[in-house]
Amino acid sequence: MPLSVLPHRDDLMRAAAERIAQLAERSIAARGRFDWALAGGKTPEQLYGLLARPPYAARIDWARVHFFWSDERCVPPEHADSNYRMARESLLDRVQPPADHVHRMRGEQPPLLEASRYEHELGAGASGSAATAPARLDLILLGMGADGHTASLFPGEAALSERARWVAATRTGGSGVARLTFTLPLINAARAVLFLVAGRDKAQTLAAVMGREGASSAAAPVGTAAPVGTAALPAQRVQPTDGELEWFVDAEAAALL
Repeated sequence: MPLSVLPHRDDLMRAAAERIAQLAERSIAARGRFDWALAGGKTPEQLYGLLARPPYAARIDWARVHFFWSDERCVPPEHADSNYRMARESLLDRVQPPADHVHRMRGEQPPLLEASRYEHELGAGASGSAATAPARLDLILLGMGADGHTASLFPGEAALSERARWVAATRTGGSGVARLTFTLPLINAARAVLFLVAGRDKAQTLAAVMGREGASSAAAPVGTAAPVGTAALPAQRVQPTDGELEWFVDAEAAALL
């Protein structure tokens, strides 16, 4: 499991942008498209802004990229908390992919109905998918919270134990706001998963996820699949079954490694 530690946040963004460009080029060469699930949050926002500028904007064939979302708050698309809005303003408006390549989670719709609809859209749209297996995205970009959550899979939530559905509706994050999220079966079916983690407030949790001695977590060492019902942190339960898992972190987040 590759772990890249970059000295500063700007270095982190450049390294992650380079890796995403490589994955896009590889997928487009192999399959004619790049199916990419975006993450929300401040750290990815900086990355998207970098990808929308030279040299990365010219390296990626944006007309062949299909954009999905790993999670979304159940708010309208122009709401300040919308992950779609953030990605649109920082990336999509600048690179202008075909409109039908932007597969947003419709946070303004009833959550359970939208979770079902989005599963169908994933099954119809993601490359290499079979009706009886999870859609296989080329890249799922994820972040990690200080509590170990990823996407909208928070510690102790029922969605962590989901084994059949690809998308779940949940109320998580302390605020009680309804959310939509990819589940572990869908995440772990991806060809590549890239974690992007920055900030000293993530250091203790990252050490726990990596199974470092002295970290306060009941989680098993990284690289070990976490059984259903264990106390493993959500981020630690991301273990692609036949894909690449990479961590890109800054020095502050890696301070306890």
